[in-house]
Amino acid sequence: MKMDQRYIRENAEPKRRIFGLSLAAATMFFLLLTRLWYLQIIESDNLLDQSENNRLRFVPVAAPRGAILDRNGKVLVSNTPSFSVALIPQDVKDKEVLLDNLSRYLGLNRDELVQKWDKGRGRAKYYPIIVASGISRDQLEFLEENRMRLFAGVDIQMKPIRAYANGILAAHLLGYLGEINEQEMAKERFSEYNLGDYIGKSGIERNWEADLHGADGGREVEVDARGRFLRTVTETSPTIGNSLVLTIDTDVQKAAEEAFGDKAGAAVAIDVNSGEILAFASNPGFDPALFSGRLSPEQWKSYVEDKRHPLENKALKGQYPPGSTFKIVTAIAGLEEGLIDEHTAVNCSGSYKFGNSTFKCWEKKGHGRVDLKKALRQSCDVYFYQLGERLGVDKIAQYARKLGLGQTMGVGLDNEKSGVIPTSDWKFKKYGKKWYRGETLSVAIGQGYVLTTPIQLASMIATVANEGAIYRPHLVKRIIDPDGKVLKEFAPETIGTAVIKPSTYKLVKEGLAAVVNEPHGTGGAARLYEVKVAGKTGTSQVVKLRDSRGDVPYQFRDHALFVAFAPFEKPEVAVGVVIEHGEHGGAAAAPIAGRILRAYFEGKGVIKKPVKKEDVEQTDEIPAEDEE
Repeated sequence: MKMDQRYIRENAEPKRRIFGLSLAAATMFFLLLTRLWYLQIIESDNLLDQSENNRLRFVPVAAPRGAILDRNGKVLVSNTPSFSVALIPQDVKDKEVLLDNLSRYLGLNRDELVQKWDKGRGRAKYYPIIVASGISRDQLEFLEENRMRLFAGVDIQMKPIRAYANGILAAHLLGYLGEINEQEMAKERFSEYNLGDYIGKSGIERNWEADLHGADGGREVEVDARGRFLRTVTETSPTIGNSLVLTIDTDVQKAAEEAFGDKAGAAVAIDVNSGEILAFASNPGFDPALFSGRLSPEQWKSYVEDKRHPLENKALKGQYPPGSTFKIVTAIAGLEEGLIDEHTAVNCSGSYKFGNSTFKCWEKKGHGRVDLKKALRQSCDVYFYQLGERLGVDKIAQYARKLGLGQTMGVGLDNEKSGVIPTSDWKFKKYGKKWYRGETLSVAIGQGYVLTTPIQLASMIATVANEGAIYRPHLVKRIIDPDGKVLKEFAPETIGTAVIKPSTYKLVKEGLAAVVNEPHGTGGAARLYEVKVAGKTGTSQVVKLRDSRGDVPYQFRDHALFVAFAPFEKPEVAVGVVIEHGEHGGAAAAPIAGRILRAYFEGKGVIKKPVKKEDVEQTDEIPAEDEE
């Protein structure tokens, strides 16, 4: 019996071992089956995608932006190839070494490379991350020659960038491109954009981005284990953006910008009967191509530190006291209110006494007996001091607003300024102080609180020229698709009507014609002998400060202004010119307006283009300008 029990115990031990091993094997088998089921059933689609990604890559193809043309079909902005450095994360073996090599051998900023890399994290590893744009031809060649040895994971991409046919011409109007940032990427309207894409940052490029951008395409390509191209699997062609035909006339724009030379300021030329902007100049300009590439710190510093502020769009955002150009408004108000007529005269002795203050005329000796026409022709301050006193600031403001001043024009570009047309209520709300009658005298001659923009001045004189219609100044004539089909045409838009008696317009316009064409008129420098020009000079005071020698530092010098229209008999074009710290409107601003008008009429064949320099020299005496 004892031997039987021992025999049983000895045979049970192997059975337990076999059972344990069998259980372990079953468990392992079950786990393997479970994992296999998970991979084949649950994760099948994901793994298939990963498998495909190991051999397939998507290469985006940027869409060329639409061109920008002038009114006559001349190309202002087109496209040119540019090469960018992109990194394919799944092919980058050592990020730090690669970034070091790019920085060391290509002179790229390592901090910027890291920043661009970090922005691309979280996306598919086969998707390229653009870390540098606009590389040079030498950099491109070095990359291609050393890609396998030093730059594994680098891909070279070609993108079209902007080419500006006339350099810095109309830079503030056209605007520039820049790489899309994170804040912009978060906006719904940029949902289809990719990191590294370029978008309009200012001007036409920004405000018409949706039309100009187009739709990117791409190629799905098969590569081998070393990332070498094998074949294209699928391809989607990019859709070229639509093109814009602007209202700008390139020749008139060139004439405006060249006339400024190194002076700072702005000029706007506008079609009197449609509101189409023919020239939109802000000087000095800047090179928009630099902003699409790599703007050097030195170049940026030179722009920022330039006291003439080349990055500011002065035509749209510059706000200046209009000076004597505002006397047009005061004259219209006086005639409409029945306070003056063409025969009303005052005596100008060189100053006007009001209370305890003495308001001086620019002509220290005085103008003698002055009626409306002479007051406009010679820009007599005393005449308008007295008229302004009788009108009051609120009545002057009423007619200024009737002519479109003190409000944005809706040009279609960002950050347009509205200027300031003061009233008694405006001052109380802004400063908590009442309006003093003596302040009205300064307003009457375009000083004091009055501020206007160059685009407003051009629109105002255009309204006087056409006798009442306020057209919205606009910059785009039509949108066309890549095949040249017109998608949209922009018709003139009337945004107001200055209801003023025809007799009032007639008297004021005759005075403006005298400014340019009659003896002692302050605007003789704008005269064209083939076409009769009418206009008004202005000089707006910045400060009264002068140094011990009587000289004024540049930043404190008066601004020079001039507004004009032509032909006098049947107006077609109006011009507003502001020269920052140019001092005298007749001497500084009027000649620029004359050159702009000459270019316009040369383009129409009314004036023959000169062959020799002496053919365009002024021979008549140019009178001195008013100095308010």
